[in-house]
Amino acid sequence: MQIKITDAVKYIGVDDTTIDLFESQYVVPEGVSYNSYLILDEKTAVMDTVDKRGMEAWERNLLSELNGRKADYLVIHHLEPDHAGSIARLVELFPDITLVGNAKTFSMLPQFFDLDLEGKTLVVKEGDTLSLGEHELQFILSPMVHWPEVMVSYERRDKILFSADGFGKFGALELTKDEDWACEARRYYFNIVGKYGAPVQALLKKAAALDIAQICPLHGPVLSENLGYYIGMYDTWSSYKPENEGVLIAYASIHGNTGEAAERLGEMLREKGVPKVVVSDLAREDMAEVIEDAFRYDRMVVAAASYDGGVFPCMQDFLQHLQSKAYQNRKVAIVENGSWAPSAARVMKSILETMRNVEIVGETVTIRSAVKQEDVANLEKLADALV
Repeated sequence: MQIKITDAVKYIGVDDTTIDLFESQYVVPEGVSYNSYLILDEKTAVMDTVDKRGMEAWERNLLSELNGRKADYLVIHHLEPDHAGSIARLVELFPDITLVGNAKTFSMLPQFFDLDLEGKTLVVKEGDTLSLGEHELQFILSPMVHWPEVMVSYERRDKILFSADGFGKFGALELTKDEDWACEARRYYFNIVGKYGAPVQALLKKAAALDIAQICPLHGPVLSENLGYYIGMYDTWSSYKPENEGVLIAYASIHGNTGEAAERLGEMLREKGVPKVVVSDLAREDMAEVIEDAFRYDRMVVAAASYDGGVFPCMQDFLQHLQSKAYQNRKVAIVENGSWAPSAARVMKSILETMRNVEIVGETVTIRSAVKQEDVANLEKLADALV
């Protein structure tokens, strides 16, 4: 796909439209892009490689843009295999290339590749620069966004931030060029980077001191207009603030009764004027998308059937995902179902209580099997508490 950045900065990435699961867990119906860039100056610099799934197409793009020149530098912003998977091939193509990374980069690199890099590495620290001629790169360390070796770089002449996994999104570029950025960027952020809000905040503070004209991430489109919007979204997400007023009702139902209660509660909330109510079946819907909604809205209801003296497994999985992604600063209500020994609420509450600044609102609603009139009345009270 042809993407214009500047006359000297070229896009050489590739789309992957055949991948089914990103990182073997996230559904990507519209694929994903592996972004790589090339800076042409007195010296040339390759800005990351791509997953080995896209290596052949990436190599063609690279050699076409080099047009007979050699690659002088490879800047390694992030060692995850979807970005570093073609490093060995690049070294094979250009044996004299210099690999640029930080100390952590080169301590981890041998875990992925058996390369003889004697005299072929440039170790950079916070604020170090590398001149390519007219273009100069400034390096900014960004540990735990979202691996410990991550760094970003700022190209001073054209004011480009090469942002590693920051500001990335799911979706092949060719298939998603006209789509809203936020939806898949949000799902990408909370499921992949979401745990690391504090390091992202630290990076945003560093970026605030830069005059940025374009952001070149390792997944998703190059961002060149209304950058305040994208940076503002990242500030909201990484500070764990709700993005919108609304309620997510996430339910885990075995035979449909808990699902009926969840749907009824959703209707009550809509009738009471809640601006957005999302009801999600954890057994059937994309877990990553439900996690995205949990972080997006300011309130949540968890409704689950009891199971083996605990809670139905997909609910436990959901809550543990939220726990691992540092879910916080929200109000949560609880609905449980149990035909003879209700236990779901106890388990759900015990997990929620480990999360920072999560307030349990209203009285727990306990349903015994099918929804009865008294359950409807209790759901109404819970809806009032949520509103």
